[in-house]
Amino acid sequence: MILFDSDYTEGAHPSILKLLSETNMEQTCGYGEDEYCEKAARRLKELCAAPDADVHFITGGTQTNLTLITAALRPHQGVISADTGHIAVHESGAIEASGHKVLTLPDDSGKISAQQILRFCEDHYRDETREHMVQPGLVYLSQPTELGTLYSARELADIRSVCDRFGLFLYIDGARCGYGLAAEGADFTLPLLAELCDAFYIGGTKVGALFGEALLILHPALKKDFRYILKQRVGRLAKGRILGLQFLALFSDDTYFRISRHADQLACRLRDALTVCGCPFLIRSDTNQQFPVLPDSVLEKLRQKYGFSYWQRTDETHSAVRFCTSWATREEDVDMLIRDITALLKEA
Repeated sequence: MILFDSDYTEGAHPSILKLLSETNMEQTCGYGEDEYCEKAARRLKELCAAPDADVHFITGGTQTNLTLITAALRPHQGVISADTGHIAVHESGAIEASGHKVLTLPDDSGKISAQQILRFCEDHYRDETREHMVQPGLVYLSQPTELGTLYSARELADIRSVCDRFGLFLYIDGARCGYGLAAEGADFTLPLLAELCDAFYIGGTKVGALFGEALLILHPALKKDFRYILKQRVGRLAKGRILGLQFLALFSDDTYFRISRHADQLACRLRDALTVCGCPFLIRSDTNQQFPVLPDSVLEKLRQKYGFSYWQRTDETHSAVRFCTSWATREEDVDMLIRDITALLKEA
């Protein structure tokens, strides 16, 4: 079985395993206060042109989202998100369980717009009964989105302007940040994220690490006492150096960007080949997630050899599915998948 289910089906990039092995018997301080976490944090701040950022290495994406969002919001506030956003769909109600509502807006290709956020906030503050409602306090975006699409630099700047107008924090989930940065035509950068966001994270779990995310906090109000909150939310790792070492390896010798490009290029190879065959797609994506619409009969046969994610039904006989490449996906496996789908489409 060849898996295209997700971008974390493999272990870790060899450079990470090498560095972990080489430093295995060293003694260091715990909870991210070691020299490797310090070096990795300095490297990320340099890449983001954000010398004043606080960098926290956290065990996983849900822990990062939960900790940052709950630290940012007051008890009566909620978080604005696309209805397809990860916190709204795939985190088992973690935000709601903390006492904060996820205020969802209809997505357009996985994204929400500055205009939507503006209208939502205007409607809230125009309502005479607003004090009986959940107040918006933060905007949550994913870059890339759950559908593999990207916010442009202009879209991000426009959303920032709306956030400033209504006093909202802007936070970006960068679980697949590398695949977004490496995408053809992407016009956002790490320094741009640091300039526009109050906080964002650079994903490791889905981009070559065993586990772990790097959260950068820019807004002073969010920095205060964050490590207390992180401990309370079970996001701090006693052997914290394991996280720092992984990001140190990923951000040496262009590794993070190179392996991200690899995944994007293979995903786009699949997209382009299926497009030539006349296969439609649920959405246009230039990142490592592709959503072809295929006959159910073809999907049934593909499942005998490949793993992939069901997404949604498009008509009585067709469904959209997700094929996800990763930093470790092999070219020969993508080429084999293309040949098999092509052959099955001809039969169908």
